[in-house]
Amino acid sequence: MLEGVRNGKSEKDVKRENTDNEIRTLSNRIRVARGEAAPDLVLKGGRVINVFTGEILQGDIALCDGFIAGVGDYDGPQRMDVKGRYVAPGFIDGHIHIESTMLSPPELAKAMIPRGTTAIVSDPHEIANVMGKKGIEYILKSSEGLPLDVYIMLPSCVPATHLETSGAVLTAQDLLEFKGRERVLGLAEMMNYPGVLSGMPSVLEKIAAFCDTVKDGHAPLLSGKDLSAYIGSRIRSDHECTGLAEAREKLRSGMHVMIREGTQARNLKTLLPIITPISARHCSFVTDDLHPHDLMEKGHLDYLLNEAMETGLDPVLAIIMVTLSTAQYFNLRDRGAVAPGYRADLVVLSSLKPCRVETVIKSGIPVYDGQSIIGDIPSAADLKDFSPMAIRPYSPGSFEIPARGDFIRVIGLVRDQILTRNLTEKVSRVNGLAVSDTKRDIIKITVIERYGATGNMGLGFVQGFGLKEGALASSVAHDSHNIVCIGCSDGDIYEAVKAVEEMRGGLAAVKDGQVVDRLALPIGGLMSDRPLQEVAEGWRKMRRAAADLGCTLEEPFMVLSFMALPVIPELKITDRGLVDVTAFDFAPLFSD
Repeated sequence: MLEGVRNGKSEKDVKRENTDNEIRTLSNRIRVARGEAAPDLVLKGGRVINVFTGEILQGDIALCDGFIAGVGDYDGPQRMDVKGRYVAPGFIDGHIHIESTMLSPPELAKAMIPRGTTAIVSDPHEIANVMGKKGIEYILKSSEGLPLDVYIMLPSCVPATHLETSGAVLTAQDLLEFKGRERVLGLAEMMNYPGVLSGMPSVLEKIAAFCDTVKDGHAPLLSGKDLSAYIGSRIRSDHECTGLAEAREKLRSGMHVMIREGTQARNLKTLLPIITPISARHCSFVTDDLHPHDLMEKGHLDYLLNEAMETGLDPVLAIIMVTLSTAQYFNLRDRGAVAPGYRADLVVLSSLKPCRVETVIKSGIPVYDGQSIIGDIPSAADLKDFSPMAIRPYSPGSFEIPARGDFIRVIGLVRDQILTRNLTEKVSRVNGLAVSDTKRDIIKITVIERYGATGNMGLGFVQGFGLKEGALASSVAHDSHNIVCIGCSDGDIYEAVKAVEEMRGGLAAVKDGQVVDRLALPIGGLMSDRPLQEVAEGWRKMRRAAADLGCTLEEPFMVLSFMALPVIPELKITDRGLVDVTAFDFAPLFSD
């Protein structure tokens, strides 16, 4: 068939047909808005949250062809009585990694819709580091036809740095293959801020390739002239603010500040003082990394709204930050408000403070009735051979560290943050080997490459987990997702790594050489194809297993996953060794 001809119709005919259909749709919507035709559905008597003026107004909402035709005085044969309830735009999470929920997109939709979320902006950075373009295609394909709009920001850092081994490399040309695709919005968080500041050609090529789209940032603690240089490359957002002064400086410099409250990084209460009626238009609430048990037990953006309101934020300002503010930043011009011409993605709340979701409407159709999802949700895509696991043979002896000095660099945990400290501690020796010292809470940590059987194995020590015995291992290890493991003995470390390898990805806890619990993650070693309840229960069991081994952290596996992220200061570890993030270079384990 000749190019430009579809199903026997020329490209010109197809365009004309589409235009005619659009004209008919608009004509019908205009007649409904003017009261000359019946709406598809009327929401009667609600308290409508107006995100433009900050008011709450009484009125009816007329829906037509998936859009809002009008707000005011309307009636029709199909009605929904919402008298006494609040009607808000559908909630939008502007920055989340689907992989962190450990759910496939269909299962995630089932979990988020009852919480009032009708759209998310996802960075498939994690699965792209594992599977490359195939991983991005998986997210796009498996999120088609869901009652949750899944938008994509293309991963800018695959691999995140030159300091680790990932499962793929994505160049600017690779990313351009996705540019312009439906639901692809722009370039995701540019984590390699040192590459931006140094003018690294491969980094600048990606920024230039997406100069006409939204570009997200990732610049923890960046300030002054370096911050100006980073923003000057037209990167317009940041979700890594951990202090008020940092957030204020970035906001003053024109950045859209995404206030993050996830499972591990919790910055909402610290950053809330920057919110005013003016700044709220330039800020959003996001979750970034949200684990399954938090999603099930606490919720999603509804939980963040409640946290913000309990801290004293005006409820309407809070609503703006998960609707209009986010939509406008991402150029989603037809959503984020309850107003004529906007998409009919609506949340009916039985209570505004606290936020209680009663009904959810997606594109004019009810999809949640307060008790269950309405309608069918497609199943996850085929998962055959979807988790690389190629490791060079190893043994318990592979994890031994000969003591080559009296002092070692130790990764020091910072509570409730993904930041770490670069500590120096006296080495514990046994038979000429540097070993774990549980009395000082210093235990061994390793990262093993899992994609090309290179034999790369980073070895070091970490302080702050509280582990007294056994080992914990995971294939969720930001951002390259090799296998990361902590343990008190080499034998238990070996068994934990082997358990993850045999599952082709997942989490494992070992004690006395025996696996005491495990959670399989067959989608890239990052996600499960099971429902939220099953995954959340599996996650809880893994947390209990870690606690039984003495771990004092509330989220040990989440913390463990960030130990291999060499773009968050100060000291991290990859399959290639210890990384001094401040110097953006490798650091020797033994120190003078």
